[in-house]
Amino acid sequence: MAGPRVVVIGAGVVGAALVDELSARGWDDITVVDQGPLPAPGGSSSHAPGLVFQTNPSKAMAEMARYTVEKLNGLGCFLQVGGLEVATTPARLADLHRRQGWATSWGIDATVLDTERCLELYPLLDRDQVLGGLHTPTDGLAKAVRAVEAQVDRARTRGVTVLDRTEVLDVKVTGGRVTGVVTSQGELPADIVVCCAGIWGTKVAGMVGMTLPLVPMAHQLAWTGRVAALNGQKDEALRPILRHQEADLYYRERFDTLGVGYYGHRPMPVSVDDILSVDAADPMPSVQPFTEEDFADAWRETNALLPATREAKIEEGINGLFSFTTDDMPLLGPSRDVAGFWVAEAVWVTHSAGVGRAMAEWLVDGHCESFDLHECDVNRFEPHQLAPKFVLERACQNFVEVYDLKHPLQPMEAPRPLRTSPFHTRQRELGAYFLEAGGWERPHWYEANAGLVEGRHIPRPDDWAARYWSETIAAEAQVTREAVALFDMTALKRLEVTGPGATAFLQRMATGDVDKSVGSVTYCLLLDHNGGIRSDITVARLGAETFQVGANGPLDLDWLTRYLPEDGTVQVRDITAGTCCVGVWGPRARDLVQPLTDIDLTKLRYFRGKQGYVGNVPVTALRLSYVGELGWELYTTADMGLKLWDTLWAAGQEHGVIAAGRGAFNSLRLEKGYRAFGTDMTYEHTPDEAGLGFAVKADKPEYIGKDARQGTRKLTCLTLDAHVLGKEPVYDGDTTVGYVTSAAYGYTVGTGIAYAWLPAELSTPGQTVHIGYFDRRIPATVTEEPLFDPAMTRLRG
Repeated sequence: MAGPRVVVIGAGVVGAALVDELSARGWDDITVVDQGPLPAPGGSSSHAPGLVFQTNPSKAMAEMARYTVEKLNGLGCFLQVGGLEVATTPARLADLHRRQGWATSWGIDATVLDTERCLELYPLLDRDQVLGGLHTPTDGLAKAVRAVEAQVDRARTRGVTVLDRTEVLDVKVTGGRVTGVVTSQGELPADIVVCCAGIWGTKVAGMVGMTLPLVPMAHQLAWTGRVAALNGQKDEALRPILRHQEADLYYRERFDTLGVGYYGHRPMPVSVDDILSVDAADPMPSVQPFTEEDFADAWRETNALLPATREAKIEEGINGLFSFTTDDMPLLGPSRDVAGFWVAEAVWVTHSAGVGRAMAEWLVDGHCESFDLHECDVNRFEPHQLAPKFVLERACQNFVEVYDLKHPLQPMEAPRPLRTSPFHTRQRELGAYFLEAGGWERPHWYEANAGLVEGRHIPRPDDWAARYWSETIAAEAQVTREAVALFDMTALKRLEVTGPGATAFLQRMATGDVDKSVGSVTYCLLLDHNGGIRSDITVARLGAETFQVGANGPLDLDWLTRYLPEDGTVQVRDITAGTCCVGVWGPRARDLVQPLTDIDLTKLRYFRGKQGYVGNVPVTALRLSYVGELGWELYTTADMGLKLWDTLWAAGQEHGVIAAGRGAFNSLRLEKGYRAFGTDMTYEHTPDEAGLGFAVKADKPEYIGKDARQGTRKLTCLTLDAHVLGKEPVYDGDTTVGYVTSAAYGYTVGTGIAYAWLPAELSTPGQTVHIGYFDRRIPATVTEEPLFDPAMTRLRG
């Protein structure tokens, strides 16, 4: 036998894709189980309308969709009729240009067309309503049931056991790992269990005590009777699949009838416990009775957009169940607590084959080579994001917003506030404009600083970039470089690593040398086994075997926890909630802090730390700066946080102290060339490519990812006379060569800044490229980095 004993629960499009991909990689002890009859066992796959629009703001999701199209097309399970997304308002037309930029960035051919060309592709459209459309020739219709059949049949030929009409009753766990699956036909021994149960995912995961933030939601799909304009059509579909997002609608042909899908109705969440069994459901568990009253607006909008439907009628309809999550992303990966239990949940047909490949690579090789999955990892959530009330509220709101025009900075509006730093009261007094991240309320700017704008030259961005923007952001950035500012850094994930084996553990996990004197701070990377960047971290040695790790989020905690030695010599603890941090940065930072502290700040060198007091507040002071200025990150316990802020604020008045927000922070960090994990670099990038080779101590005898692969691209600094926001395509002539990661205006260097992934040969300073921003091409120049203080005199002064 090759490979472990694997049981896949669920044989919809995801489970079918997974057993096909796993068996193709040589694993041959695989069983797939489903409670319903194959190839249409009764889950979401069995009724899915099959529309595949590949374009997505997420690179990974777009790439998984593209792989799905390629695979299903090769299996004869895809009708490649193309996709057309139409605009009926100027705002939607502008957004289609943005979407075309995403598609181009991720390697998908897409073009924004004028009204005439849209009507040529789809003559049923009302000329007077359509302003233009986004055409993606490789989009189309996935035949989901046929895809299940084709992939399961291939897996069978490689020895995969297929058990349909077999209900899963329990998942057996012994000693913290899965050992088998109990079914209505008996027990199946297993080393690995993968939950691909779709709308039943929470129920199956619950068998091992795992909480999935997933809600089954009813979504309306109706079919017209015969449409005269389609009379006599012999092919199932000839015209593109159609999306009218302004009215929350999509359409597909079925010979001489039309399918109409609608997201504009009220959210209709369904408890997994209320989903009928296969035997009790008619026609299947994932199909609920059509509520005609919820569809009235959809039919009016359809008649307006497609006048040919006015003589037709709706003849059948369903409320079909699909999975929604709290952040619109799938749930992939291993359980944190039960070894051998994996999930591939909240995956729609659009991404199904891509997810199958991703999961197979992850299971067989220990990492996914084809796609960057950090946005999809099931362990990405904070504890509050698993609360049932939070999950339900967010899933319902995501249903409402599924086709909305979303700005990249747009925060969730509810439930808020959830997490506030000890400084929150003072921030509100200063008129903080809050955005949200990870549940934290984070000031983006402060209205109290509005008076600082006068007399400053501040370029204004276009209307789209100006959302969630204020001139005050520019003033805060400039005052930080002129005087001193307080930045709330509490939302930074903080981990404590202790125990007699702590040093050796971190030496293996991180790329830097952390075995230095007490008080040292080391900037390091966490690498995957293939050398891809999993995170960037700071490691502060506070004691012989006590370290504070500045991390990026729950996935860092999960990664470190998975490699803890079994002998208990190392403990990793999330201390974020019980602590807080204020960054005191600017040329007058020492003038502000030194009179307040017993720490001799003149002797505390860059990337060193020391514990002491600021006034009456015990602090850990780390001489670090993410904005490129002299200063310190001051940490204390949450109960002392407000006192720390008040102490600094009172003493800082004579030095011109301000509170500064995240908007200024992002501008300043880009001026200094500092990277942000998840935006500038991810699992698919290597340290040298990302310009972070300095963080790798290559002569260390061992660390995860030591044998990193080499790359041919480079994270490159571009300057431009404009504002862009990120994810825009970059062109060399007419050729797409890369995409933007982070972008901001540099208010103290006087230029727009964008970082972009480009081929190494195009990363030479002075090279001119163009950024595709909506329907414009903006010239940009490759520039030596950092733009601000390359000699580091400000930081080390």
